[in-house]
Amino acid sequence: MTLEELCQSAQGCLACNLANNRTNVVFGEGEPHSPLVLIGEGPGEQEDKQGRPFVGRSGQMLDRALGDNGISRSQVYITNTVKCRAADFSGPRPMNRPPTEEETLACRQWLVPQLALIRPKVILCIGAPSAKNLIKKNFKITQERGQYFPCEFAKTAIATLHPSFILRQASANGDDGGYGLLVQDIGRAWAAAQKLAAGNAVAEMPTPVPSPADAEIQTSLFD
Repeated sequence: MTLEELCQSAQGCLACNLANNRTNVVFGEGEPHSPLVLIGEGPGEQEDKQGRPFVGRSGQMLDRALGDNGISRSQVYITNTVKCRAADFSGPRPMNRPPTEEETLACRQWLVPQLALIRPKVILCIGAPSAKNLIKKNFKITQERGQYFPCEFAKTAIATLHPSFILRQASANGDDGGYGLLVQDIGRAWAAAQKLAAGNAVAEMPTPVPSPADAEIQTSLFD
C-alpha cells in the first residue's frame, strides 16, 4: 500500500467517536520521503476545515520556525497522532480538547503504517501529548525537550514546545514564550535527520547536554 492509498482509506474511518463531528480527516502532508517527520497531537478548527495539519495560528508559527532554519514545509512531513479534531461540542461553540486514550489508540491504525511507509530517521514531537504518545508516557516537555530518545518508529525522536503553548506564554508574559526553543529544537532535529540520512557516525552528530538519567541514551542512539 502507498501513502496515498492509506490516506484514501483513512477518509472513511469510523473507528472512534471523533468521526461523528469532523469536517475532514487530516491525514498529513509534505515530503513522503523526508528523513524528518513532525507530529502534533491533533487537528484544530482550521485544520478540520481545510483538511491540512498546522494551518491555524500555531501552523503559522511552525512555518516561521521552519523558515528560520532555512526549511520549508515541502521538505518535511507533518501529521498528528490523531487525524480528526477532538472537541467538546456541548456548548454554543466547539472547544478543542485533548483526545482520549481510546481515540488515540484507535488512530494508531493509521499512524503506525503511515510512519512505516515514510520511514523517517527522526521524529520531532510537537508538544507534550505527542511526546507522551511516541516517546514515553511520563515525558516532561519543559525538562526533556531537545534531547534524543529512542523511538519505535524512527532512529530517534526529539520533542519541542507546541506553538499553541508558546502563543499563550508570549501573551501572558510579554516575551517570546519559548519561540527560540522551538527554532532551536527544529534545527537540532533537522541536523540529526540529515546526518542520519547520510549515514554519518555518532562523532559527527550534534550532541545536546544530557541530564544524568539520559546520558546513556544520548551516546548510544546513533551507534
